[in-house]
Amino acid sequence: MSDRYLWDKGEPADPEIERLERLLSRYQYGDRPLDLPEGMPVAKPARRSGATVTLRWVAAAAMIGLVAFGGWWMTETRSWRIAATSGRPAVGERELHGRGRVALGQWITTDGGSSARLEVGRIGFVTIAPNSRLKVMHREGEVHRLALQRGALEAVILAPPRQFVVDTPSATAVDLGCIYDLEVDERGEGSLTVVVGWVSFESHGRESFVPAGATCTTSPGRGPGTPHFTDAAPALKNALFEVDRAGANATDASLAGVNALAEVLAAARRQDAFTLWHLLVRLDGANRAAVYDRLAVLVPPPASVTREGAIAGDRAMLDDWWDALGLGLTKDWRRWKGPDPAEHRPG
Repeated sequence: MSDRYLWDKGEPADPEIERLERLLSRYQYGDRPLDLPEGMPVAKPARRSGATVTLRWVAAAAMIGLVAFGGWWMTETRSWRIAATSGRPAVGERELHGRGRVALGQWITTDGGSSARLEVGRIGFVTIAPNSRLKVMHREGEVHRLALQRGALEAVILAPPRQFVVDTPSATAVDLGCIYDLEVDERGEGSLTVVVGWVSFESHGRESFVPAGATCTTSPGRGPGTPHFTDAAPALKNALFEVDRAGANATDASLAGVNALAEVLAAARRQDAFTLWHLLVRLDGANRAAVYDRLAVLVPPPASVTREGAIAGDRAMLDDWWDALGLGLTKDWRRWKGPDPAEHRPG
């Protein structure tokens, strides 16, 4: 018998096949339910409640969402968004065209004709100036960390204190919720200028609290200098540089340091009291006594502060005097204060 009829009904039919077709015709597909022989067992499909179906869809959606979130989280925590704002900055070994991402541990380099904007997670952004070299460091919990080797940046951060840190060759800028400019030259000399809020400039236990409108320099081997307002008298700025360079023991280091301190004290205004407060903490001996006397004229010490205690470096008294300056309360600094970032600065 030929099997061509099975594929083409136009071919002559085989009698045996026709007989089988007649016998099985009652079971062929149609619009009605299948008519099975009487007595044949029928397996009924298990019924699923609406709740069961819904739960399975929810579980499936949750799994898909978890996988998607995991991928997003890994991307967000291991890389930062960046966009070229001029020219072609480099991310690692590649030129950046438009937008991209920077992995943790990568360097961002701009030449004289390029700049970039780096998003700091979801807490702000950093504008990277031309001729800069900046590294995206590892992330420590909620702390976002960068390292500025040279060049300049502007940071705009809206976050709780101490969640954004920038290392320089000689000091660490710890953001307390603010906007600031940071510069570093080829020798590692740097300067910090705060536009809004506060920044703590730190290095191995030495701290400079820099408020809005103030600036602070830093240099290798010395760390952060004494902060001052940008509109302070030029005589104060120049003399303060000499005092910082002479160090704590100005009487032993150089007579120029002593003369410079006298110029700082003479040029200080009421608003420069915070500069003298820093000097009171840093200088020793007769220099500390001279600073105390001038600071007491500009901002009389609270009743809790004695001359002997302040000169001796009593921390509680110095904190009380800071509170009298009108620049914030030390209890807030203590609450915000964490481990010294310089102690954990990556190499």
